[in-house]
Order: sequence, then C-alpha cells, then structure tokens
Amino acid sequence: MIQYNMKLSQIAKDYDIKITNDINISGLNDLINAKETEITFLHDIKYKEQLKQTKASAVFVTKEFSNLCPKTSVPIVCENPYIAMAKTTKLFSKPLYKTTGAKPNIDKTTKLKENTALGFDTTIGKGSVIFDGVFIGDDVFIGNNCIIYPNVSIYSGTTIGDDCIIHAGTVIGSDGFGFANDGGKYIKIHHNGVVKIANDVEIGSNTSIDKAVFGATIIENGVRIDNLVHIAHNCHIGKGVIITGQCGFAGSSKLGDYVVIGAQSGVSGHLSIAPYTTISARSGVTKTIKNSHKQYTGFPIMEHKIWLKIQSKIQKLLPKDKR
Repeated sequence: MIQYNMKLSQIAKDYDIKITNDINISGLNDLINAKETEITFLHDIKYKEQLKQTKASAVFVTKEFSNLCPKTSVPIVCENPYIAMAKTTKLFSKPLYKTTGAKPNIDKTTKLKENTALGFDTTIGKGSVIFDGVFIGDDVFIGNNCIIYPNVSIYSGTTIGDDCIIHAGTVIGSDGFGFANDGGKYIKIHHNGVVKIANDVEIGSNTSIDKAVFGATIIENGVRIDNLVHIAHNCHIGKGVIITGQCGFAGSSKLGDYVVIGAQSGVSGHLSIAPYTTISARSGVTKTIKNSHKQYTGFPIMEHKIWLKIQSKIQKLLPKDKR
C-alpha cells in the first residue's frame, strides 16, 4: 500500500496551535486503531474513553475535550473535528491510478479472456479464470483457483484469497457514501482504505463492497453473498455468514460468524450482530445484538417468537372474514 508522509505543521496550518515537535504523519485512523504516526479525531462524546487510550500523534478535538488527550497526542483544537477529518482525508488520498510500476504477475495456469484491464503491481495466482470485461486496478492480489465473471470491477489495493467466485457486474473497492455537512456544503470523505476478502467466498452479481475510510472492509472465510447486496465501508463480515439478496449494511457494521441475513434486510451503522444469529427477511436491525443463537424479525427487530405472538393477537382483532 502507498504511504504518504506529511508534517504535522502542514496539516495544522489552518488551526491556531503551536507545533513544538513537527513530526511526520503517515495517515488518518480511528481512535482505537491509530498508530503513533497517524492523526485521529473525536466527533462524538461517547468515544471520549477511547480518546484517553489513543496512540495517535495528533487528535482533532473540540476545546471541551482537549484535556482528555494523552500526553503523547497533540490536540488540534477545532470547532468541528468531523469536518476537519473529512478535509484531511483528501491530503492522504491516493492517485486514481499508477503511471509506473511492475507489470502484472499472472501465473501461467491462469486464463484471461479478452478485454481484461490489469493495473500495475497486481498478482493473480494459479488456476484462476478471469472473464471478458473485467477491470483489475493497481496493487490488487487475487489468489489461486478464483473465478471472476464478466464486467467485474476490482479497485486498487483489493486483496482476494483462494477459491473465490465473483459474479458478473459486481464492484469491489469503490468509495463508500461518506460526506461531512459543512453548513449545507457536503465535504467528500476520501476513502483511503481497502477491501480484504479471505478464502472460499462467493459473491453474487451486481453486488457492491465499499473500501474502508481507513483500514479495511473485511470479508472472512466461507462467506456467501447473494445478488444486489451493498456492504458499506469498514464493515466486517465474519466467517461463514450468509447474506441473501437485496440486503444493505451501513458503515462499520460487524456480523459475527455464521450469521444468516434474510432478503431485503438492513443493518444500521456501527452495530454488531452476535454469532449464529438469524435475521428474517425484510427486517431492520437498529440495535446491537449481543446474544447468539436467536432469530429476529420485523422493523425494528424483535425476537421472532415475540413477533409471532404479536401477529397472532393482531389477527384476532380482525373480523373472521378479514383474517
């Protein structure tokens, strides 16, 4: 992955702070995952405990919470840290494509059909088949025995493991839907992360998996994803998860291992679903699910057995000829 270094003074030039130790900053990250060479931000009071633990070298923060920054982190005091973060993502955004680099490294047993576009520094393993019209960007890694069907687009920096199948029209690694509202003007949040897909994953046609704002959107081993599914930035889909058609997952959703999601269901952002949970079709997950091995139904969701009782009572309220 390309790394960019920038002096902290360059980033903080629009803010009234004095930089005594002008360190190099390599990128942005969230409070928990930020490294010593990165900058982070606090935009919500509920994350203030994470602020106290961050390893970031600098933090965009309001004056109210600046005293919570660790001694190792420089507080960059601003009115709206979320807007500051959004503007800073542009400073670390990668070029749209490389103009130089190594030619694609493709194993001799892999078959490429016509009209396939390959970027620099890309690797494809043994025994894979890449069909017509596939676009594969720079710095992409595709493992062994994969099948990529026609007109799939795989953006730069994506990693795909062994034995994966990706059906026609799917897009992997596009920008997530991220904008910060600055007084009615929408500031684009540049998505500088990647998508990482593990082994034995099958993805249906016309599905979109967005790359992370920072870090990675992750699909674990053995996942099965149906057609017309949207997985937003920074989601983490656990092992053996089944996602059926027309489902949508907002940013930073986390699905535990072997979760089953019924068709046309939606999951709100920054929520977790416990392993071995079943979500019935057309359900809306609006809160974190902590207990495993349960089924949920409805919008908003409730335990399936409670939903059945409610439906039964509603039926009894109707005249017999209307039931």
